[in-house]
Amino acid sequence: MEYDFRSIEQKWRSNWRERSTYRVTEDPSKKKFYVLDMFPYPSGAGLHVGHPLGYIASDIYARYMRHKGWNVLHPMGYDSFGLPAEQYAIQTGQHPALTTEKNIARYREQLDKIGFSFDWSREVRTSDPSYYKWTQWIFKQIFNAWYNIETDKAEPIETLIAKFEENGNYNVQASIDEDWYKKIDQSQFFFSKNWEGDFSATDWKSMDHKQQQLILMQYRLTYLADSMVNWCPALGTVLANDEVKDGVSERGGHPVEQKLMRQWSMRITAYAQRM
Repeated sequence: MEYDFRSIEQKWRSNWRERSTYRVTEDPSKKKFYVLDMFPYPSGAGLHVGHPLGYIASDIYARYMRHKGWNVLHPMGYDSFGLPAEQYAIQTGQHPALTTEKNIARYREQLDKIGFSFDWSREVRTSDPSYYKWTQWIFKQIFNAWYNIETDKAEPIETLIAKFEENGNYNVQASIDEDWYKKIDQSQFFFSKNWEGDFSATDWKSMDHKQQQLILMQYRLTYLADSMVNWCPALGTVLANDEVKDGVSERGGHPVEQKLMRQWSMRITAYAQRM
């Protein structure tokens, strides 16, 4: 008897979808378990073998923990924002919103056919404003914070300002580069040429708004700094190390050069252990 896998698989995919078999709800009686995969970029080519290679392993583990009685959250999403979408739009002359939507539909069709136990009610798309508004919100929280070594946690920048107003930066235990004062334009300040970063409450109160902000920028968890980056003139953007191969961009094969640029950085090492 022939095994009609097409109709059998279609039947059960429809069953899972109609019953919301893998939808997760709050259940205080169960221990929580989170299985998160790396989100794919939805290209027009569809899934490649590396996607299911990883997803099958994590899906097996998610199912195992579900059978063990845990309340398992196993979502899926799409890394659909940024350079790949921009370049595809330039190459094809199509709006990236249209091509991204089309590519996501293709990925979803393929993922469903494999039969993964994803909770699609928790789907994430990084190109969705309802998603990236929260990444912007997170950036603002980190920007408006400094890391207090004494309390071993991030605190609002206002608490640092209060310390400056009371006693300058004397005995302020903050995560900050030791030579931070060399990284700002000291001509903006009234200190001597041999100034090494110490200032009193009187000094702080004597500074204008711009000077105070230059100081605070050195203490913030997210800050502007000059850094050497992989700059790709053809793509008009900075590339991560893994996006550069043999001196050219992985996408497009364009020349990449080392360039000193002003950009946003984060003091990840300050709170890495706490995380």
